[in-house]
Amino acid sequence: MLTIPSDMQARLDGGATTLCWCWRVTRADGAVFGFTEHDRDLLVEGVNFAAATGFAPGEIDRTAGFTADQASVFGAVSAEAIAEDDLDKGLWDGAGVEVLRVDWSDPTLFVVVWRGEIGETRRGDLAFEAELLAPSYRLDRTIGRLFSRRCDAELGDGRCGVDLEDPAFRGHGTVSRVFAPDIVEMSGLDAFEAGLFSDGQLTWTEGSQAGVSARVRAHRHTGASAIIEFHAARSAVPEIGDAARVTAGCDKCLATCRDRFNNVINFQGFPFIPGNDVLIASPASQSPRDGSSRGLAR
Repeated sequence: MLTIPSDMQARLDGGATTLCWCWRVTRADGAVFGFTEHDRDLLVEGVNFAAATGFAPGEIDRTAGFTADQASVFGAVSAEAIAEDDLDKGLWDGAGVEVLRVDWSDPTLFVVVWRGEIGETRRGDLAFEAELLAPSYRLDRTIGRLFSRRCDAELGDGRCGVDLEDPAFRGHGTVSRVFAPDIVEMSGLDAFEAGLFSDGQLTWTEGSQAGVSARVRAHRHTGASAIIEFHAARSAVPEIGDAARVTAGCDKCLATCRDRFNNVINFQGFPFIPGNDVLIASPASQSPRDGSSRGLAR
């Protein structure tokens, strides 16, 4: 329940209001930013809420049950406040958000109407929309393990045990041709088998995007060069001569764990678990109904 200051409530009861929306954002690195839809900056609790940022409120969806509350906010990509590179590097992911209703004629009068954190961000060339998630969204997380044919460990983590520092699973390439912002030809990776870096990680080490990482979608060969497709940042396009470090990926299948990484002992899936067809099977002289038709346990 909201607790509204008595002075603010008196002004609300008077019928004429001087209210505006403000957003206080605290990033994981501790940086605090303030934004307001008002036409001038406001100082609230020592934080300057900047105007003229293009911020505008979206919908706030509240429920009485266990479904997570959601909200959204629209804004312009501004070099002074929210830079494209910061969005691409994920600095705003998971940032804490407080939505305030402030009396702009007396900024000491305000009420926090919503708290949450930034979820998915959708961005165009000049503007973005950020999904705001209430703390209750954490109730939707899976606690414990799920029984699945595929491995549920992340390649290289403590449960997996694969050493991604091994030169067999890590390569350094240089862009020799650019087909699209997310598709490049790279030299220096021809010694690695095709597909090794699919679902892996690419980190730019030289060039305008140095330090930026991206997920690799596909890895294939053409002649003596490798074609790398990745989830590109919208704000920059790779250039010929840019260098990157690329690490191996894994499709979570038993065969990949066995043949590529020789790591079956640490496989965290259940490839031989019977499927639902076994539970409903009746005696018959048919092929075994063990779920293997899905092709996940090879």
